[in-house]
Amino acid sequence: MEITLFLIGGLLGLFLGGEGLIRGSASLSIRIGISPLVVGLTVVAFGTSSPELLVSLKAAFMGNSTIALGNVIGSNIANIALILGISSIIRPIQVHANVIRREIPIMIALTILLIIFSLDGNLGFWEGLVFLILLIVYTVTNIILSLKENKEIENEFEEGLKSKLNIPLSILFIVAGLALLFVGADLFLKGAVALAKIFNVSDAVIGLTVVAVGTSLPELFTSIVATLKKESDIAVGNVVGSNIFNILSILGISALIVPINSGEMSYLDFGVMLAAALILLPLSYTGFRISRIEGAFLLIGYVAYLYILV
Repeated sequence: MEITLFLIGGLLGLFLGGEGLIRGSASLSIRIGISPLVVGLTVVAFGTSSPELLVSLKAAFMGNSTIALGNVIGSNIANIALILGISSIIRPIQVHANVIRREIPIMIALTILLIIFSLDGNLGFWEGLVFLILLIVYTVTNIILSLKENKEIENEFEEGLKSKLNIPLSILFIVAGLALLFVGADLFLKGAVALAKIFNVSDAVIGLTVVAVGTSLPELFTSIVATLKKESDIAVGNVVGSNIFNILSILGISALIVPINSGEMSYLDFGVMLAAALILLPLSYTGFRISRIEGAFLLIGYVAYLYILV
């Protein structure tokens, strides 16, 4: 009962905290004159990755660094197979923004780099530093490129990120969101670790399943809402951008602080993460349309992966 309360309370804190942080930071950015497209591809993507960041940092500090890596791998798989699968079943996804298509090869390249870095069983300080440097380069480049997008795409992001909060209220949302994220991460991780001990499963499996799906809820919520509003560029941009931020920011920051053990991860886990990323590549060169049938296949593939794991 206590574990259930920890997990539910933690998820609630992560969900509300992520929402508060996204709403506050997006409104504040737009209020001070930053392009909604830039906000959508950076602030929102980083905001929806904040639960993964907080949980992974907490896990690393607690000595469960494998959960941190499992969280990122599991979240990146869930973002594509689970979230885009569900979103495209609700409404077929059609993407027009060139900046998102440019990001897909970057996501694949970073996934391969993560696999290479993990081959020796450890992600240390230097790997973390490389990821953080790449994060800065990626963010700056993305902002410059996104400013060249056409007006139609800019209008879509503006519609999806209407600023409804004044500056003081935006700051309040940011502070409250961060506080809830910290509390939620602490509760959720306690519940996840306790669950692992009860079922006698490894930190890797808990990170890849319970923690990954739980911390991916903000991405799921954001993408489904964007899909229902016919803002498919936001839905896909959120997923791709979040996957990139997961690798660069979460593993970059975590590895700088505490070495991350990657030895418990199997070739299956890395392979499925890479396969999920590669699936988006042909779609990006064919008008980028994910049909309901393709979405169903993504979802079935994700369920099959979970079945093999558990």
